[in-house]
Amino acid sequence: MSEPHTHKEANPGPLGLLGFGMTTVLLNLHNAGIIPMSAIILAMGLALGGLAQVIAGLMEFRNNNTFGATAFTSYGLFWWSLVIILTNPAWLSAAGADGAGMGFYMLLWCIYTAFMFIGTLKSNRATQFVFGSLALLFLILAIEKFTGSHALGIVAGIEGIICGCSAIYAAVAQVLNETYGKTVLPL
Repeated sequence: MSEPHTHKEANPGPLGLLGFGMTTVLLNLHNAGIIPMSAIILAMGLALGGLAQVIAGLMEFRNNNTFGATAFTSYGLFWWSLVIILTNPAWLSAAGADGAGMGFYMLLWCIYTAFMFIGTLKSNRATQFVFGSLALLFLILAIEKFTGSHALGIVAGIEGIICGCSAIYAAVAQVLNETYGKTVLPL
């Protein structure tokens, strides 16, 4: 008699973290004044930041991981909404976003992310750092949008690069640790 086949799902976390991290670094290179806003950033926002994270979120639903499903799906859709806001608000038959509107948009994402950070307190330090630094990034961006402070925009850019790099690290650590069956990079 043959043994039943057990199907193991791949860990979608690294895909979601990589999508978030690489897109966050790229956008925040712009926020820090290092590169101009371009189709490169917007395409990355739609493809890797948006679509890849939504796919990872759907895979997390299948894996019965409510936190991962909610996080990756919502942040993936954040990237889609941000690209639409930045490129084509008329598509929605609406006016472009003003400073106060973008300030509240970032503030809502800050509040949501702060609550998600609480959910990471039962997770590893790398995940805690990603969510903690993301909540801080959204807070700085909200204040920057409300005040119009160029200096805060640069601070947000630098903090966003750090946040994005931490997500890339967490993604690579998960892939390498799983591949080698031991801790290659600590989480």
